[in-house]
Amino acid sequence: MSALSRPEFHSEAAAFAHLETIVWAGEPVCPHCGGMDRITKVKANPAKRIREGLWRHGDCKKQFTVKVGTVFEHMRLPLHKAMQAVYLMTSSKKGVSAHQLHRMLEITYKSAWFLAHRIREAMASGDLTPFGGNGGAVEVDETFIGKLKGVPKRRAFHHKMKVLALVDRDSGQARTMVIDDVKAETLMPIVKANVAREGRVMTDEHSGYRDMGKFFAAHGTTAHGRGIYVDPDDRSIHSNTVEGYFSIFKRGMKGVYQHCGEQHLHRYLAEFEFRYNNRAALGRNDTDRSVAALSGIVGKRLTYAS
Repeated sequence: MSALSRPEFHSEAAAFAHLETIVWAGEPVCPHCGGMDRITKVKANPAKRIREGLWRHGDCKKQFTVKVGTVFEHMRLPLHKAMQAVYLMTSSKKGVSAHQLHRMLEITYKSAWFLAHRIREAMASGDLTPFGGNGGAVEVDETFIGKLKGVPKRRAFHHKMKVLALVDRDSGQARTMVIDDVKAETLMPIVKANVAREGRVMTDEHSGYRDMGKFFAAHGTTAHGRGIYVDPDDRSIHSNTVEGYFSIFKRGMKGVYQHCGEQHLHRYLAEFEFRYNNRAALGRNDTDRSVAALSGIVGKRLTYAS
């Protein structure tokens, strides 16, 4: 037996039952009118083209499956294969490429690519709760990856895509976003919106963070340019945690995905952020992560062109 031997990974009926348990918690809800009464299950009959997982609401007379109103709506792939993809992506620390999914699930590369983006969309949390709410330390740092389309290659980072990350040491949660540049006027509003005023902000010596001390309880810096990564007088002043987060992100992007267009970078960030925020060190295992990802499919849609 293996993790992928479970019924929901091989049977459409079991896959629908598993997803219904997560999304509906055992109580079917009509996505068309929101009703919960007079809902009956329609028995699958391939000979009459009655598909698996179909329900009918007696009040509005409409039929639906648990996929309606989620990122899986209008998905042409068997649901049990999508379940396998969710498990593989949530249990692989540095991700799984679309080509790997294409080979393992025996689906087309286009389908695997689109399915992976659907899953990344489900992984995006949208949580905006400020970090450092109890006066805890919040590490902030930026990194550069890939190349901006149409921008000539130059020295330093100007031709690269730019990412900002914040890590709350107390909760162990990370939050990432794509940014246009690393100027103070860009960084400051983002940090102020995502860190509580009583929080202690930890950064390197980058000039874009120079005014942090005016808005937060404390601002600790370390001079990376001089080889100082932990303050010798106060060892709580460092940004090594967020640097560690970036190391996982870059190993995955360079070693697994290899290339990412700027228009899709935010979804790859959501993927790495999700796995980090649901990692084993916080008490989450592979099954917990897959269930958490499936819980995030509701109310989201993704079309192939988006």
